[in-house]
Amino acid sequence: MSFFKSDTWFDVFKHLALIVALGVALVLGFFYVYLPITTHHGETIVVPKITGMNVAELENYLDERNLAYFVDDSSYAPGTRPLTVLTQEPAPGEKVKQDRKIYISVAMRRPPVIKMPKLTDGSVKNAQLILASYDLTIGQIKLVPNVAKDAVLKQLVGGKEIAAGAPIAKGTKVDLEVGDGLGNTEFAIPNLVNMPEDEARTLLAGQHLEVGEVFKQPAETGQMPGTVVRQRPVAAPGATIRMGQLVDLWIAE
Repeated sequence: MSFFKSDTWFDVFKHLALIVALGVALVLGFFYVYLPITTHHGETIVVPKITGMNVAELENYLDERNLAYFVDDSSYAPGTRPLTVLTQEPAPGEKVKQDRKIYISVAMRRPPVIKMPKLTDGSVKNAQLILASYDLTIGQIKLVPNVAKDAVLKQLVGGKEIAAGAPIAKGTKVDLEVGDGLGNTEFAIPNLVNMPEDEARTLLAGQHLEVGEVFKQPAETGQMPGTVVRQRPVAAPGATIRMGQLVDLWIAE
């Protein structure tokens, strides 16, 4: 026990040195041994990519990697399976400690219901822009006889008209009836027989008629090559045609 005696200044110095050494050892042991063991200091996990996965798959997937998740937001994502992970934080590739929560946003189970916008009396192009801004889908565009070209005349869902302000789920297909710019005006069928082909085409265009099929056939006696020798529909007395319809031609050659 003579080591602990303090008969001389040297003994006092030894005791102080021992105390300092023990203190340093305790501090170093706490920071470099105890804390790393209890907090896994220096051990990190690379965050995996989980966007695109379904929430049902996440728990086991992250448990195996000593991670967890927390849903902190949900939003509507057209064409995406409900409860699919849309975003994550931290991002893939970042390094985190074990048991770290990954905060995610997911696709809604059901699309939100909104008010149907008014599309009628506007142009079909404008209607498409409005539908996109409301997260609605453009369905069938049906052209109907009307002098208001490209104007939306009706807005329909499932074959039935839907009024502006009516409830509608985002993602719903909206069909449109659009004016073709021609209307229902009927007039006598022009007689094109014996007319040169280029003049016949010009006349049809001037009356807003379309050239349909063109058939070439050998010229018969009295027929001039390059002229119309037959047409369909025939220009019979009382026969009428509507703007935009087709006229087939037979040309002698």
